[in-house]
Amino acid sequence: MTQNSTILGPKIALYEPDIPQNTAAIIRTCACLGTKLEIIEPCGFLLSDKRFKRVVMDYMDYSQIEFYQSSEKFFEAKKKQRVVLMTTKGSVNYTKFKFKPDDTILFGRESAGVPEKVHKIIKNRLKIPMNSQVRSLNIASSVAIVLAESLRQIELL
Repeated sequence: MTQNSTILGPKIALYEPDIPQNTAAIIRTCACLGTKLEIIEPCGFLLSDKRFKRVVMDYMDYSQIEFYQSSEKFFEAKKKQRVVLMTTKGSVNYTKFKFKPDDTILFGRESAGVPEKVHKIIKNRLKIPMNSQVRSLNIASSVAIVLAESLRQIELL
């Protein structure tokens, strides 16, 4: 794939991520697909963490990342935009949902998802259908699956 520095389509947002390797892998995915990443702090690790640096490599140089100091600041900035929550508690399959170019697709913490207060304020809650015998996909895999579908739908991939 050739490099494209233009930010395309929906943005990915991470709610207080707590596993450095997953966040680094998501940064790489977003950099490669030309998608902006938004991180809602606090993170459960430092960006200087060697586990983070090992996975992110030089992809930070190709990334557009915006940090929000809190979920309140994030939702204040998004009050006129659509935020779509990916959750195992969602009732709508992500492939049945019509993504828009200006969507922000929010993923919860690896260890706990998002708090109930976030579930209550987001109208669109989607899921990736899975085998009922397992708990969840890795967040980096989930981001790649949903981001690819959203970009396919808006014909950017």
